[in-house]
Order: sequence, then structure tokens, then C-alpha cells
Amino acid sequence: MSAQPWKTDRWFVSPWNYIPEATSDLAFPPNIQVHDITLRDGEQQAGVEFTKEDKVRIAAKLAEAGVHRIEAGMPAVSPADEAAIREIVKLRLGPKIFAFSRCMVEDIKRAADCGVDGVVVEIPSSEHIIQYAYRWPLEKAIDLSIKATRFAHECGLYTVFFPIDATRAEVGQYLNLIERVANEGHMDALALVDTFGALSPHAVRYFVQKTRERISQPLETHFHMDFGHGVSNTIIALASGASVIQTTVTGIGERAGNTPMEDVVLSLLMLYGLDIGIKTEVLTELSRLVLSLAGVQIPSNRQIVGERLFEIESGIITDWLRNCSDGYTTEVFPFLPEVVGQSAPQAVLGKGSGLPSVRCWLDRLGVSATDEECTAILREVKNASLASKTLLDERTFRSIVEQVKAASKA
Repeated sequence: MSAQPWKTDRWFVSPWNYIPEATSDLAFPPNIQVHDITLRDGEQQAGVEFTKEDKVRIAAKLAEAGVHRIEAGMPAVSPADEAAIREIVKLRLGPKIFAFSRCMVEDIKRAADCGVDGVVVEIPSSEHIIQYAYRWPLEKAIDLSIKATRFAHECGLYTVFFPIDATRAEVGQYLNLIERVANEGHMDALALVDTFGALSPHAVRYFVQKTRERISQPLETHFHMDFGHGVSNTIIALASGASVIQTTVTGIGERAGNTPMEDVVLSLLMLYGLDIGIKTEVLTELSRLVLSLAGVQIPSNRQIVGERLFEIESGIITDWLRNCSDGYTTEVFPFLPEVVGQSAPQAVLGKGSGLPSVRCWLDRLGVSATDEECTAILREVKNASLASKTLLDERTFRSIVEQVKAASKA
């Protein structure tokens, strides 16, 4: 690790992150892996439909980014999903390929027949959802879990037990369930499942600790974004010993979505000094591929992958950028755009622009102007942007410059 890991030639974050008093109780495991669930849980976002070809393209790009595991889908959903899983397995892209299954022996058989390396086996874990959503007796859920996970193990599949709605289950009931499955069935790992994003950050460590008291298997995170805490909760769980993160690209998924992979990866790298092997330079390209195929739009200033994240309208910040352009860009941004595959920063023209913005654009066009002309140009830029409620393009700016310079000669 660098002597100053908060400030490198690629990023500049807070030194407070690395003060021993702030990090002394962190217990990150030595190897953290990404288990991408874009092709399964991500597709559950309303209106998202991936074809077999879409899934293969996304899987290939995930492999290029260096994800460790890809959850390719749920064979029981449709023949098309099963065909996509088989094709992804056949391509041998590099990452381990997983399927998602209900706690049913028949589902496990279909997953095994696809040739996957592992299976994520789900069951409702909260008594209320078992009673009201599934209309099962509690013992049925336990019996199914034991039989299905044991069968998955017999099929040679790495088995991740996935208790749905764990964070809203009664604590004792949840703990008894996972202990019985671990002892009577089989689990190679347990997913810490916050299905409805209902777990607060301060409760995560306790959730991990109580789970660890009952089982010794590796823990994986599966958090949702309903209250916006998925990234923080994931990092806290990792710092408490969890070793696999189940995430989607740019957080697509049901309701408010899943924990976004790129946010966790970059946070670990820059805020905690943990490089988990993901090629961050591919993140923007990966995100835009997934969003395009999903037909999903995100805010233009969305962190890490937003289309306009590195565009500057403010005149003050444009001046900063001009002054810091010679190797000091991280004085203006916390990380360089190329680190995540974004284009170089640029000043844009709008209502919030200032004289530095005008001078920047004049330099770009190779046009000189007096201070008075720059002031007049800025006034017209603001008026034009306010009238159109958009940023100005080069053609409009050039027209304003020509009009102002003509007026000053008259």
C-alpha cells in the first residue's frame, strides 16, 4: 500500500479514511469476490427483458471486467433463460457460472443439467412471508431447504443458501433455520439477504455477528437499495468478515434495485485501499452496455458512470480545472475519469457558466476577445441557455461570439 493511499496519481480521497483509530476494528477478508446478479435479479426490474443474445454479451463484458462469478439466470423461468445459461457455460468466459433455484429438487436438477459451477438456493425465511405470501407451514420451508441443499451438494454444485427476507425475520427463527440447514442439509456459503433494503447500517455488524455465532460457512452479501443503504451496508458486512458481494451493474433490479457493483468496487479501492481485481477502466462501458440493453436511463450525474459526471458548468469550477490541468485534476475530481473509462473533463456552457467558461471555449475555437466582449458573450450565453433550458452547443456559441464581436466593431 502507498505511504499515502488516500492520494495517488489516480485519486485523492480523505486521509481520515486511513487513520488507525478509524480502521482498527475493520476485519476485511483477504480475498473479496464479486458475484454478479445482473442477469437474474437485475432483470427483475420492471420492464427489463434480456434476450439470450443480450445475456451472452453482458456476460462477456462482465468477464472482461474481471468479475469472479456470474449468476446467469434461473433455468426454471423459461426455456430461453435455460438456453442462455447453457450458452454462457459453454463459452468458458473465465468467471464461475451460477444458477438461481427455488428450494426444489427439480430446480436443482435443471441447474445441474446446465453445467453450472454453483447454485444459489432460495427459500423464504421470515414466518410472516411464509404464511402470507407462500401460504406454507414453517416446517415445509425448512424441510424443502434441507432436501434441496443436500441434493445440490450431491450434484457437485457449490451451494449458496439464500434465505429470502432474512432481515425482517424474527431473529431466533432465522438463526434456527440457517443452523438446521447447515447441520441437516448443506451450504457451502450463506447469503445475508436484505430483500427489502430494510436493514440500517448500524445493525449490519450485529446481523453478521449473530449469524456467525450459528454457522461457520463463508458469508455473502445481498442488499437492496430501498432506503439507499446497499453500498454502505455491503461494505460494513465485508468489514465484519463477509467475503462475497452479490451486486448488479449500476444497481438495476427490482423496486429500487440491488447494490451497484461499481460503487462498492471503487469505494473498496479508493476509500479502503482494497483492490479486488476488477478492471475499473471497463466499468463505464459495462454500465452503458447493460443500461442500453435493459432500456434503463440513469441521472446524467450518477456517480462513477453518469454521462455528464465530468462536465463542468460552474464558472468557478471551470477556473479550478484550467488552473489544475497540468497534473492536478484530482484537486477538482476525487478520481481521474480514465480510471473508470470516462472521457476527459470538459467545461460546458449554460446558465451557471462564468467568464472562465467563456475563455475556455474561446481558446478551444482559437478566438480572442476583450474583457468587455467576454462579459457580453457570457450574458448572451446565460440568456440563450435559460431560454432553451439546455446547454449550448458549439454552433450556438460561435454565433453568439460573432454577433458580439460584430456589435463591438459597429
